[in-house]
Amino acid sequence: MFNIGEINSSNNLLLDYLKNQSPEILATVAQSVSPEAQQIISQNIQNLLGILPPSNFNVSITTDRENLAGLIGSAMMTGYFIRQMETRMQLDQSLASIE
Repeated sequence: MFNIGEINSSNNLLLDYLKNQSPEILATVAQSVSPEAQQIISQNIQNLLGILPPSNFNVSITTDRENLAGLIGSAMMTGYFIRQMETRMQLDQSLASIE
C-alpha cells in the first residue's frame, strides 16, 4: 500500500499502530471502503496535487518527507471523515425505514 517504515514515529501513536499491523490487515481495511468513498478520497487527493489530464500531460510530482506526510495525513483525515459520514447516512436510512 505505502511504505511507512522509514518515517520517524516519535510521539506518533497512530503511526506506531500502523507499523505494527500486518499487510493483510491493512489490505482488508482498504478493501472495506465503499467505491463511493474511494472516489471522493481519490478526487480530494487529485485536487490537492493538481492533477492534469493524463491524456494530455505527463505529470511528475516531487516533494519532501514533511509535505508527503502532510498529504498522507490529509488523506487519512478525509477518509475518516467520509467513513463517519457514510456510517451516519446508513444509520439515517435505517431509522427512516423504521418510521
